[in-house]
Amino acid sequence: IPSNGSLWSPPRSYIYQKRWVKLDTDYLRYFDSEKDTYSKRIIPVSSISRVSSVGDQKFEVVTNNRNFVFRAENDADRNEWIWTLQQIAEERKSKAPERTLMSLAADSATEIADKSGFLELRGFKHKLFVVVAGDKVFLYKNAEDYRLGIGITYIEMNVGNVKDVDRRGFDLTTPYRIFSFSADSEQEKEEWVEAMQQSITEALSNSEVAERIWVVESNCFCADCGSPKPDWASINLCVVICKRCAGEHRALGPGVTKVRSLKMDRKVWTEELIELFQQFGNVMANQFWAANVPPSEAISPTSSSQERRRFLIAKYREGKYRRYHPLFGNQEELDRALCAAVTTSDLAETQALLFCGASVTCDTGDPQCPTPLALAERSGQRLQMEFLLHNKTSGWFGWCRGAGQSSGRLLSALLCCAEFSRRWCTLQDGVLSYYENDRNTVPNGEIRVEEIVCLPLRSCRAWHSCSGPHEGTFEVYTEADRLYLFGLETADSAREWLKSIAKSFVHPCAEELLALDFERLGRLHYKGGLTLERAQEGWFALVGSTLHVCSEDGRRQEPLQLRKLQELCEYPCPAGRTSWLGERACPPNPALGHAGRTLYIQGERKLDFLGWVHAIQKAAGSSGDTLSEQQLTESDVPLLVDRCIDYITQCGMGQGIYRKSGQNSKTTSLLEVLQRDARCVCLKEGEHQVDDVANTLKRFFRDLGDGLFTRQQAPDWLWATALEDEEAKVGEYRQLLAALPPVNRATLKALINHLFRVQCFSGENQMNTHNLAIVFGPTLFQTDGKDYKAGRVVEDLISHYVEIFNVNDQEMKKQQDEITAIMKMREASSSGTQQAGDFICTVYLEEKKTETEQHVKVSATMTAEELTFEILDRRKIVVKEKDYWSCFEVNEREEAGWCRGMKVVRKGR
Repeated sequence: IPSNGSLWSPPRSYIYQKRWVKLDTDYLRYFDSEKDTYSKRIIPVSSISRVSSVGDQKFEVVTNNRNFVFRAENDADRNEWIWTLQQIAEERKSKAPERTLMSLAADSATEIADKSGFLELRGFKHKLFVVVAGDKVFLYKNAEDYRLGIGITYIEMNVGNVKDVDRRGFDLTTPYRIFSFSADSEQEKEEWVEAMQQSITEALSNSEVAERIWVVESNCFCADCGSPKPDWASINLCVVICKRCAGEHRALGPGVTKVRSLKMDRKVWTEELIELFQQFGNVMANQFWAANVPPSEAISPTSSSQERRRFLIAKYREGKYRRYHPLFGNQEELDRALCAAVTTSDLAETQALLFCGASVTCDTGDPQCPTPLALAERSGQRLQMEFLLHNKTSGWFGWCRGAGQSSGRLLSALLCCAEFSRRWCTLQDGVLSYYENDRNTVPNGEIRVEEIVCLPLRSCRAWHSCSGPHEGTFEVYTEADRLYLFGLETADSAREWLKSIAKSFVHPCAEELLALDFERLGRLHYKGGLTLERAQEGWFALVGSTLHVCSEDGRRQEPLQLRKLQELCEYPCPAGRTSWLGERACPPNPALGHAGRTLYIQGERKLDFLGWVHAIQKAAGSSGDTLSEQQLTESDVPLLVDRCIDYITQCGMGQGIYRKSGQNSKTTSLLEVLQRDARCVCLKEGEHQVDDVANTLKRFFRDLGDGLFTRQQAPDWLWATALEDEEAKVGEYRQLLAALPPVNRATLKALINHLFRVQCFSGENQMNTHNLAIVFGPTLFQTDGKDYKAGRVVEDLISHYVEIFNVNDQEMKKQQDEITAIMKMREASSSGTQQAGDFICTVYLEEKKTETEQHVKVSATMTAEELTFEILDRRKIVVKEKDYWSCFEVNEREEAGWCRGMKVVRKGR
């Protein structure tokens, strides 16, 4: 300890109090007495900007946020304190060392906090702000002090023990004091107890390995999100990662990344492995794995679990951002280059070759050293050997020849990627067995089909390290939360095996799913409709972007079109259970005779459930640049187009629409997020500019693969403009419209309907039919604007909108009513009576009574969720965990406009 002794503490009402003060390399702390273990106040040394004398025996400590005045016993003591404080503060600044939790508080310390929030502590009148971070628990008077970095004390958890007291209370016991905490709820208490127990585990771990690996500067920050002081690692990828990223790494499976703790898994950290990490470092790893990460896809320390999962799957499982080796795709050359690289110290070259397809077990052509590992050993390359050893069972290596069917049993030489070696496999009597070869009678292992929970079919291209001629691959997930990976020479062979295994494990009630050309098949728990109390088991089959469901009683439900989902999100569950995946389908066309529904899916095992989440999210997203590959509304219009049109209709019918250009950077960014997942984007006035949204819509159509009119049919549309007879021309347009693919036809109708509305306001926006045609002709036909016929097509479509698109009187009246409503709102806006798009709505809570009535101003972009919470907040109703609140709209009169309705907010039973 550089310095300690008695000082008079900072004045309170100009009265000094004598305190025992300690100064170490991180904190200046003062205590009631020399015997106390826990301080009254902590001042981070890193926050001290200046120390100076302020009179007899007194000195001032100036921090970034607050000043503290101390008084020593005499001037000599004061001068010694000043000198010591200045020395240690300067030392910290010059070395730019690790920053403490307290010093991080002023700039997002929550990034490294494992748990933070308010707790009651016996002996204090008010709740304290408590933070669990690493191997310590910090106490603050309030959240503001936490932000400023000025704490009360911290508790070293290597001497701590956590004990349950009652439903909301728990004790943190140390040899020096018992801290009796109380949380707001039982669930909250359990989360605090778990966080503190984890902190104790970390405190008791050995940090020697971590300290040695952190010597390399790039290893001091997570290779994936950049969090400081990462204490986990992937030993085969040679990256140092934080705890949150480590959790998502585990979900990728040991075939992709092998996660170990720097502090707790001491036995795995051999001298060679530590040296490998010191020489490799996160910089070298990311020069390969993160060579092409778009800024919009990168993650940060504050990223959510879902964002981390999506990024890490793309980075390591799919190899989306990697720097491809020049020999990529040439298996023979890759293997030959690997054999040469392992005899040198060039680890970066070995990494690039290995994760671009070179086989770690390839034949070297040298009988004395038949594998790259043997070559590295002969050359004395210890670190190359270590790297190869940890990647012997990572990725896809080697290949095999297939055999046919025999005696009703499927026999094939499969690549069993759980062990990454050739295996002879049989499926008989409900058991999938794998043998060393076709002559062995004792299997190396068995998988009982009743233990199988999921069967996904994959292309080998989905695996970044796939090599060899096995084009078909599939996975087997079991109840023990184990994953087996298999590969064959052809995709047809893999599907044949998959179908045969599926027949053995699928319940008879779901046999009809076997007839589907599924990509993923398995059993999960789900609940939906109004029966949300109890989950039931069901069988699920994913076919393209369609999810088929068969209940445990054999009833097959209406398939879910995943691209038409209204909402897709994860709901957290209590510790020890997997999350719920919620899917809310769009209400289909009323003519189909059925309504939309909400489905909640849950897996019992984390591994296969995460696989389902990823597969469903991928199937529910846009998968290409053609219209049919976009997320769609119930009427087959791309959600991106629907979002833009809806926003422009409500907020942008004024002057300059479609003629003014938005900002290019904002247009690019908005188009990117809409194409990634339009479902999660809510365009709001004030946050998004109308011109940027209009530009986004135009760019989407200009860049559309195959175009709106399709490349094949576009010339026919242009030719039709030459017809002089208007009736004949309209008839030709109708025939061409009928020949378009359904999604193109629905999208064209939605767009022309929108442009028809825009020209209704041409008096205000100067965009008549001709002007709109000038803008959208070249855009929709993707031309340079020199061919006037493109504009003529758009002009004809708008002018003859009713005839060409067969708009009936009822539909036309509805559109006219909507235009009238928009005009009313615009008039109200221009008169200053209310904001554009806002109207006053009467809302009743649970029943229509005067005492339950509320009047709310509803904006054009307000969601049902926002309206519901607005009402609950007004009535001071706390939403509990199992409460389900819904919002219904009731139109009492069939009148134009939207302000004659009422809404009812009701709690589910």
